[in-house]
Amino acid sequence: MKKPVFTGAAVAIITPFKSTGEVDYEEFGKIIDHQIAHGTDAIVVCGTTGEASALHDKEHREALAWCCEYVNHRVPVVAGTGSNDTAYAIELTKFAAECGADAGLSVTPYYNKTTQRGLIAHYTAIADCCDLPIVLYNVPSRTGVSFTADTLYELSKHPNINGLKAASGNFSLLAETMAKCGDNLNVWSGNDDQIVPLMSLGGKGVISVLSNVAPQVAHDITQLCFDNRYPEAAKLQLQYHDLIDALFCEVNPIPVKKAMELLGWKVGGLRLPLVEPSEEHIAYIKRELENAGCKI
Repeated sequence: MKKPVFTGAAVAIITPFKSTGEVDYEEFGKIIDHQIAHGTDAIVVCGTTGEASALHDKEHREALAWCCEYVNHRVPVVAGTGSNDTAYAIELTKFAAECGADAGLSVTPYYNKTTQRGLIAHYTAIADCCDLPIVLYNVPSRTGVSFTADTLYELSKHPNINGLKAASGNFSLLAETMAKCGDNLNVWSGNDDQIVPLMSLGGKGVISVLSNVAPQVAHDITQLCFDNRYPEAAKLQLQYHDLIDALFCEVNPIPVKKAMELLGWKVGGLRLPLVEPSEEHIAYIKRELENAGCKI
């Protein structure tokens, strides 16, 4: 049995920027402190929601190192270390381990994609590079490639491959994977609207966008599941369903950064090619924040 790198709700945290474009570490620290004070169980830094694909290498490494130092083991830090370039993913993984990260989150190779044999070779090379636990990230809507259950079973045999962030929405694939892998592969939901059903199959929690605006809610949904209070967990998840939908009305993290701005956080702008949401969507996000009881 592999001990999960975290259980509960990890925030897929945004990256705040100054008006001049640099990472705003002062505001970043305030956001992290707020997250930890309101139940967040882990911090996932430089992931999709953190606009990692628009950070240049120096910024990416600085953000990883700074986050590990600032969090200072208050909760686990999972560092975004994925790439479609295996050699670069290995470099980032080694760097995250040196910084004291608790795990690396490694997305499937995008654009060049590769085969299932290529996925096994890619992740085996990453997992072999150091002892940092690796969380695989399956999000085929963005990358154009998905694991099969057989591939995940083969990768689960590696001692350094700790688990899977599952964001395919394919519950048949999840059920087959969890049946094949058992305790050799921890699974977290990558979709806020699927926390409860995934945890009912034995999932360990969620890597959450919702947590950016409602960290206590995301934590409480997972805790209710751990307490075997699934009807209450389902009720709470459905209560926030409309807000979760609003946070994905445009490409992530466009809506969630606007939501945080509406809540008073100084998140700054977006890195191109991401742009501000439409006026219609801003009104929609504001309305659902208010409906959910968030203070604007």
